[in-house]
Amino acid sequence: MQTRYAQAKKNIVNRFIIWTLLLFTNITIAQSDKQFLSDFLLEDELKSGNQHQELKQYDFSNIWKNTPNEIIYGIIGEDHQRIRVKLLSINKSFDNPNVYDVYGKSMVKGTVCDFFGTITIKKIKEVTELHFGVDNEYKNKGIKKQGIIIAEYSFNEDAQQKHSGIFKGKLFSKWYLNKKDEMEYDDIQSISDSYKNNAFIGIWKSYSTGKEKICNWADWRVPNANQDFDIGAGEFSVSEKYWNKGWMDIALKNQVPNGAIVREKSNKKTKEWWE
Repeated sequence: MQTRYAQAKKNIVNRFIIWTLLLFTNITIAQSDKQFLSDFLLEDELKSGNQHQELKQYDFSNIWKNTPNEIIYGIIGEDHQRIRVKLLSINKSFDNPNVYDVYGKSMVKGTVCDFFGTITIKKIKEVTELHFGVDNEYKNKGIKKQGIIIAEYSFNEDAQQKHSGIFKGKLFSKWYLNKKDEMEYDDIQSISDSYKNNAFIGIWKSYSTGKEKICNWADWRVPNANQDFDIGAGEFSVSEKYWNKGWMDIALKNQVPNGAIVREKSNKKTKEWWE
């Protein structure tokens, strides 16, 4: 009888510890999301509520597929190994206006994988005041609305390919509605040192081992990286500590700026890594 009582008491204590850990984990994640959102918005503020219903009829796919791949930077794992991601096809679902079907490719250490998946919009929020850039450059461009998308993504790599797995997480994107009533990628504040867009923040989980790794990427800057990773002020620059993790070309570019290295020109088209 005493043994059963002791075991029951132990189970209750264990459940309490688990629930306490989950509570603090959720609080920590919420605080982390709040801090990221504050940094992501720069000095913008958002309207209260969710403007999803009035804006869900628009097609946001243009925002996610037109960024030049050379300014999309990503990390995988605690050691911040470089990952490259290219979204090749994004189509709004006919069945659900909140869902976008995605096809793309990833590359780590020269290994390229195909992936298929979805981006699912959870919130569409507008800013309280429109921003128009330096010297109000965009003030007379007819911008109707500006804001951010908060979405969830899930991309499944081809299980038949080497070192494949699943990408999952949250996506934060900036947009504006132009005078033609079309959704545009909001790079108006890209001159800001800390500007970033299309921030994918989440994990990659291996099919073979089940092991999870942090995996974040975005336009212009890497989100939620170690504090000693990006040492750039005016532009993205990687600390020497991480150069051997796939970042040597960025290091060379930043050390020899303004076209100081002249490469031999060729009429032959260079094949991109995803082609």
